[in-house]
Amino acid sequence: MSYHPYFRGKQYELICVKENAELLARAGFCPVIEPVKNDAGSMLRCLSEVKDKGGRAYIVANPGCGMLKGGLPEDFMGSISALISNYEGLSWIYRAQGVEDQSVELSAAKLPLLHDRSTDASIMRARAEAAGASFDPNVFVDTKDSGPLYRRNFRGADRILIRDGFRKKKNSDYLDPNIEHFSDLHITYQDDGMQGFGDFLTVGDEYSEGGGPAYAVAIHLTFVDEDNDSSMFIRHFVSDSNLTPADPAGKFSEALGKLAKAVRKVNSKIMKTKAVLEFLDLHDRGHYPGLGYVKKLSMQHHIELMMDVVHG
Repeated sequence: MSYHPYFRGKQYELICVKENAELLARAGFCPVIEPVKNDAGSMLRCLSEVKDKGGRAYIVANPGCGMLKGGLPEDFMGSISALISNYEGLSWIYRAQGVEDQSVELSAAKLPLLHDRSTDASIMRARAEAAGASFDPNVFVDTKDSGPLYRRNFRGADRILIRDGFRKKKNSDYLDPNIEHFSDLHITYQDDGMQGFGDFLTVGDEYSEGGGPAYAVAIHLTFVDEDNDSSMFIRHFVSDSNLTPADPAGKFSEALGKLAKAVRKVNSKIMKTKAVLEFLDLHDRGHYPGLGYVKKLSMQHHIELMMDVVHG
């Protein structure tokens, strides 16, 4: 089983990959990282740690969102390419639109391909045949544009299905329902003829540069429900004082108090990962680390949970 978490290359996403590089490598997980900020230094530090820990990662060469949507700057591309050329565990992956519109040059080699928007499979196959190229692996973001009929065009190579289990809402809207289904792909991906699977962790596929001040604080933790076919769910812990953006530390304390109560409950279904233990420590110390750090811990918990799901 191969798990591929999908990260957009914002500050705390890169920090999460960097700080969990050893865990990702040990688990055999291969993140997909899409650069969205013109900050080659942070990306290099992240990928260097992946390399040093013997891990793997795909880096999207032609991003589809963020300030790099028009293409990676030459110096950015060059610095990452230099690192990739010295370590086989790192590789570029190309969004399929680049093959269709011919902005991606093909050669007689394997090309990792990311299918995340509507494309014409026949055009891509024809271009590959003309160049003697092959697409391997094929990473599909599960949307209406990359359904089973489209995916069957790319049989014969490794295929990975990434499905977004996180429903993006206003934080206050997570109060009810506070538990939602997240995914069963870790159980069913082979039934779909896939060799691997992935998700967008507890962040979601919908990209935004960052909003204004938060009126509510929400902490998101995934868990496996053994009483429900081992399907995965997500629980939201939300502050109550949500009428104004004042006092984010107080809002965090309210949400964290709910988390601590749920986790410490007898027979809690939430796994006590290192990230969850850090949440409990923050609660006991009454410390507010900032919302970016909270998001990072939530993602780290999901990675630790997935390691337990995959390896037991």
